[in-house]
Amino acid sequence: MKIVLFTHPSFLKHQSMPRFAQMILVGMKEKGHDILVWSPRAIFYKLAFKKCFLEKWFGYIDQFIVFPIEVKLRLLSCKKETLFVFADNALGPWVPLVHHRFHVMHCHDFLAQLSAFDLLPENNTGKTGKYYQKFIRWGYRQSDNFICISKKTQSDLHSLLLKTPKVSKVVYNGLNQNFEPVKNSTPLRELLSNKYELDLSKGYIIHIGGNAFYKNKLGVLEIYDQWTKYFKADIPLILIGESPTEEMITFKEKSIASESIYFLSNIGDLQLQQFYQGASVMVFPSLYEGFGWPIVEAMASGCLVITTAENPMREVAGTAGFYIPKKPLKQEELEKWKTISAIELEKVLQLTSEQRQDMVLKSILRSKEFSAQGFIDSIELIYLDILQNK
Repeated sequence: MKIVLFTHPSFLKHQSMPRFAQMILVGMKEKGHDILVWSPRAIFYKLAFKKCFLEKWFGYIDQFIVFPIEVKLRLLSCKKETLFVFADNALGPWVPLVHHRFHVMHCHDFLAQLSAFDLLPENNTGKTGKYYQKFIRWGYRQSDNFICISKKTQSDLHSLLLKTPKVSKVVYNGLNQNFEPVKNSTPLRELLSNKYELDLSKGYIIHIGGNAFYKNKLGVLEIYDQWTKYFKADIPLILIGESPTEEMITFKEKSIASESIYFLSNIGDLQLQQFYQGASVMVFPSLYEGFGWPIVEAMASGCLVITTAENPMREVAGTAGFYIPKKPLKQEELEKWKTISAIELEKVLQLTSEQRQDMVLKSILRSKEFSAQGFIDSIELIYLDILQNK
């Protein structure tokens, strides 16, 4: 099978998308397929001063003017049976270049799309952002074949299309790093305590994620603050990801648990794995997700997960997860949500040793359903089917 994989340009410095594309690239090569990566080069982008607003616009020139010209030239020497694979639905504007040939698009989430069309009340999109998302939608609507990472993503996709796709499949993400549990977390907690100058000896609560609105990072702080008011709070909260916003810093400073809240950024892969392995529980109250990588990473590491009782979070965690309601929009309902969430957190932390071990085993077994090899095997079958049934 000859494959051309379209990916985001490296100059955008994305985190998860390059890993996803690399998983496809390596997986297909290991199966003996001929695969090439096509991605925009930084030409005009290099001309902009760093941190200058022109960076974004010059990047658009590279992606949507220069790159399409290069693609049209490369297509002249591409064999008819080549399959063109788009690593992300945000690459929609390039679909019209090959929509008349064998192609398939991987879809992760449509949160930016739904926000732009005023379908997510928690987030507003500016005028230029709306135009950009319409441009993306115009592109992916010309695709016939889709692979979604969750049933929720597939549902969102279908709501945005104008026609029923020829192929629409769900293939869950596969873990592309080595996450595994440890038999004894005590030495690990001691190691992390010494490295980061924290007292993690009794355990700790973690949250993994960026500052995007749908990650509900402020909600994590609100749950922890409420927990410390109602219960004997003797373990800290560790938030790993982007540096905190001013709103988060202000909340921390006003919290009665201020001295037990820590923000950690620039954590390496090994340290991230160790934090999962040593944690008492991960709190992951996302409003929306396309999939929810940290849920599977935590479960594979033997870390219990509290997440939102909405799809795809429930879809991914299954019976191995603990659930809380989605954070409400109305301020008058917020106190009740914080209380319910704090009680659930206390319930998980007070599990007996036998109960905890049972849920850890469930979590590990659940995580094995999201293997990288299983992902590659599944998408390979879909790729071959598309090539044989145009």
